[in-house]
Amino acid sequence: MVPPQERRVGHHEDLIHRSDAQPSEPLTSCELSEPPGQQPPTDQPGVLSPGPVTPAAAAPDPLQRRDPGAAADAAAAENLLRCWVRETGLARPRNGVLRVPLPASGTALLVSVRHWSPAGLHRFDPPRLAGAPEDAAPLDAVCLAALLGREAAHGTGVTGAGDREASCRTEAHGRNGAHVAQEHKNVSVESNVLGRQGPTTTDGTLAPGSVPERGRAPEPESTSARGDAPVLEGAALVGRVADSVQRTARFLADRRTHPGPPPGTGPFLDGEQALLFGHPLHPTPKSREGLSETEERMYSPELRGSFPLHWMAVHPSVLSCDSAWTDRGKPVPAPDLARRLGGGRELAERLPGDCVPLPLHPWQAGEVRRDAAVRALLDAGLLHDLGQSGGHWHPTSSVRTVFRQDSPAMLKLSLGVRITNSRRDNLRKELLRGIEVHRLLRGGIGAAWRAAHPGFDVVRDPAWLGVDVPGEGRLHGFDTVIRHNPFGAGEDAVCLAGLTAPVPGPRGVPGPPRSRLGALVTALAQRTGRSPGAVATEWFLRYLDVVVRPVLWLDAHAGIALEAHQQNTLVLLDTHGWPRGGRYRDNQGYYFRASHRDALTRRLPGAELGVASDTFVADDVTDERFAYYLGINNVFGLVGAFGSQQLADERLLFAAFRRFLEHAAREEPASGLPALLLETPVLRCKANLLTRLHGLDELVGPVDSQSVYVALDNPLVP
Repeated sequence: MVPPQERRVGHHEDLIHRSDAQPSEPLTSCELSEPPGQQPPTDQPGVLSPGPVTPAAAAPDPLQRRDPGAAADAAAAENLLRCWVRETGLARPRNGVLRVPLPASGTALLVSVRHWSPAGLHRFDPPRLAGAPEDAAPLDAVCLAALLGREAAHGTGVTGAGDREASCRTEAHGRNGAHVAQEHKNVSVESNVLGRQGPTTTDGTLAPGSVPERGRAPEPESTSARGDAPVLEGAALVGRVADSVQRTARFLADRRTHPGPPPGTGPFLDGEQALLFGHPLHPTPKSREGLSETEERMYSPELRGSFPLHWMAVHPSVLSCDSAWTDRGKPVPAPDLARRLGGGRELAERLPGDCVPLPLHPWQAGEVRRDAAVRALLDAGLLHDLGQSGGHWHPTSSVRTVFRQDSPAMLKLSLGVRITNSRRDNLRKELLRGIEVHRLLRGGIGAAWRAAHPGFDVVRDPAWLGVDVPGEGRLHGFDTVIRHNPFGAGEDAVCLAGLTAPVPGPRGVPGPPRSRLGALVTALAQRTGRSPGAVATEWFLRYLDVVVRPVLWLDAHAGIALEAHQQNTLVLLDTHGWPRGGRYRDNQGYYFRASHRDALTRRLPGAELGVASDTFVADDVTDERFAYYLGINNVFGLVGAFGSQQLADERLLFAAFRRFLEHAAREEPASGLPALLLETPVLRCKANLLTRLHGLDELVGPVDSQSVYVALDNPLVP
């Protein structure tokens, strides 16, 4: 018998029981349809069904290859293929082999499918060139990146050519709601199953030059949205893929040699260090341009690095800061916080006069000293370089945010390394945004939110430090966020991306790499005597209730949408591994709805809310971003993780998510997201590969902080 406290999702019991079905009794699409009057599409004869294709015993998982370099390369190739399938609308194949046309190169790729995922987290074997000899080696990730970049550069394989055109817009929105849009040509085509649209060849792929009607994909143009650089940076993509592969190989080699965390590593930090392969739908998830191998050892969470901080003493005349931090109800100014975090007597003895210590990432300290404005302040005695001091801090999954178990604060540091697409320098408006949200949530709306959902909150960013040049403004590279550290040593709080991340076992251990999520589901199934599928379904339902529902509440009641992608979402687990609550982190990712401007402004009178922080965003842009980050990245990604790791049937989980959204849409007031996800056949989806090929830095300014968005068929809509 399962203890009563573990069965709190009664109105979903039918779905949980259904997941106890034997694998030999797959659920049909009709069984998964929630509204009885609807007739969703069923699988076409001869078309590859969603789910595992290649039995694990028959073909070793490429991510578990003995050579870490080969495993890293296979992972990178899978990422590129997943991105290409999503961003070009390739159809589900009719058999176990996906054909990817490469008309610009006069050939095609043949890719064995290990798992076809309705959520988009497909598993593939390394690709081969069509027509190549049987003994020819598969393509490596660098070669694959070059071929895909060539297709995009020539406008083939990405969009269609035909007489009938339909409008498709690939939009790149700035933070202020302004956007750049490019018009693209697409052909109208017939539909096939599972929400994927497109005319198919005999093997089930899109015919060369064809694109989906619902899942339209963008046609790159000859100039970028920025207007000063080529749209397609194929060579840069190849270089960053190579960099990502090499770093991933080193991460895998180290983790296979040292699989267990060092003594004293708590669950939070262990989860931050688990993302060895990175974002499964990013072409260069571990690219870190500017970081040497020696620096990588110290500064990488994947290598469990740690380091002391570098400190600058800042004269009050050039210090810029703010604080809403309190200690037992008493305000704590930002300079006092900085002194507390400075590491004690050693730093205090080196601190000149009334200067304030400001922490820097050691890599950033070397970078800023090359700035002429910094050198001028040093020469004038307004800045003093104090060097490294204090105990070691640990980088979290973002690389630039650092953590110490014994510290009341984490520090989000500026870091000019280009990580994936962007240099990770903090922007002043983000610092202002974090403190605004903290002040808002200290008021009535925060109290109401916590009363409705006591297990969920935002990890607050209530203080910051920076340097301003007299008469010129912010000095680049110094802005630092002081973030609450709410996690005690025994609290099991782990980011969702770390929870779902596959981690290879020790060298020589057979089978696919396992995630902590997989280990939890297996352990819960053994403890409760239920099937892994039933446990996974209940785990998912609990997650929706304690993590997703509170995020929807904040949007509905306050008009604040959170950019709650998997890396920004922390799951609080109980002693058995069930979700019991959650946290959201990231001062970049708050969207104040323009329609709630007056109501939100009244909550902080006199504060000019959202002006300098650039936080109010048009509702339509907010809807698009909210649907992507919470809907596609977070929940669809979790569904895909369950499916690709063979823990649950993705179709069953999508049915559960539909039911959850139907209940959420009936609440009063209700967020608009549930209805949008339930009723919109085509969603706007961030295209990480095309964003990279357009040379966009997603975090810089209202023009350059742009991402390419493409249309994606919605698996929730039959």
